[in-house]
Amino acid sequence: MAVKTKTVYFCQSCGFESPKWLGKCPACGEWNTFAEEKVTVGKKSAGRDKSQPVILPIKLSEIEPLAEPRIHMPSEELNRVLGGGLVAGSLTLIGGEPGIGKSTLLLQNILSIRNKKILYVSGEESATQLKLRADRLGKVSDNTLILCETHLDNIFTQIENVKPQLLIIDSIQTIATDQVESAAGSVSQVRECAAALLRYAKESGVPVILVGHINKDGAIAGPKVLEHIVDTVLQFEGDRQYLYRILRSIKNRFGSTSEIGIYEMVQKGLREVKNPSEMLLSENRDEEMSGISIGVTIEGVRPFMVEVQALVSSAAYGTPQRSVTGFDQRRLNMLLAVLEKRARFKLGQKDVFLNMAGGLKVIDPAIDLAVVAAIMSSNFDVAISRKTVFIGEVGLSGEIRTVTRIEQRVAEAEKLGFEAAVIPKGNLKGVKDKFSIKLIEVGKIEEMLRYIFE
Repeated sequence: MAVKTKTVYFCQSCGFESPKWLGKCPACGEWNTFAEEKVTVGKKSAGRDKSQPVILPIKLSEIEPLAEPRIHMPSEELNRVLGGGLVAGSLTLIGGEPGIGKSTLLLQNILSIRNKKILYVSGEESATQLKLRADRLGKVSDNTLILCETHLDNIFTQIENVKPQLLIIDSIQTIATDQVESAAGSVSQVRECAAALLRYAKESGVPVILVGHINKDGAIAGPKVLEHIVDTVLQFEGDRQYLYRILRSIKNRFGSTSEIGIYEMVQKGLREVKNPSEMLLSENRDEEMSGISIGVTIEGVRPFMVEVQALVSSAAYGTPQRSVTGFDQRRLNMLLAVLEKRARFKLGQKDVFLNMAGGLKVIDPAIDLAVVAAIMSSNFDVAISRKTVFIGEVGLSGEIRTVTRIEQRVAEAEKLGFEAAVIPKGNLKGVKDKFSIKLIEVGKIEEMLRYIFE
């Protein structure tokens, strides 16, 4: 077989291949993402490879459905996001920012598994560093083996010797193979190493967990095919200035993608947060303060309360400021325009600062009503009762639009002891009698403001 080496250029963002360097990728539109790589090509023989076994097609009705065996992880939040546990023979990818806690999450889970032999392959940390982290977590395990290696062939050699029941690669961007003549972390290396680990997982039935880096846009670094070939993609996110982390499922072939897990970073690792509403609400105050309202948002299928904080003041330097933390700035500008046009409130010459307490990023439109209430409370310097919760989306004409899963939201407020809920008119039609909490139905933004400040 004739073998030769050629030079090609790969887009580091999407994996597009080009014979020459390009400034802009024609596939994804990114600039300055092409990197030079050398690939080995061979003369392919025509026809089918005779050494490969013949696989015959079968009828769908003849396939017997089998229950997928799962490994129950020690963290219930992780089990929820995975859909009930780690499926045998699955390939799972966990991505997140540097220092967010990906390795800590995996290490404290595998050190709590006592009945499985686990191989933890680290390409970024030494064995001493991992031992120090394990001591900090306060966990010791004799069935967890540490391998500090970046060469794929050496990793598979140790896999054959150890025969693990769970394999973790931290991270896939540090692993390289001799079959590809490029640096570790390149598009070709990530693709080939991930494909080899996928074949191992499917043939052996051993679940494999990959840790992946993310790029500056927050997406998984490397070729997009990496997310296609894995069975599950988990995103571990959160602001490092805050203690809370959210684990969400982006893709899951064995469960729902609407579940999330919430953790709190403490001195001894990550602690599961059972009640996220208490996490996001401030401690009880003796006196009520203006500019604060409570809304209900839904992340995945879990409703929880969030405290909305607003500050409205006169513009000191002539040009009003609009500063937002945890909320969409354009949506805030839209809500301010609705208040200006429909409710006749002059906010054009005032600074408006908005913050979602707890470092949470909220994109749920049902939080609009709580945002408007907090802004007007700060504007008039009138406190809103902390026993009242606001649920509703605000339209451009000033109407309060209905929201999804209203029953779950109201039930969460009732469970946490709230006394009243401001909701869109007609949103709870036919099921209002099942709640003991006082329900205030409003159809327009003027009605909501009249109820607050009457």
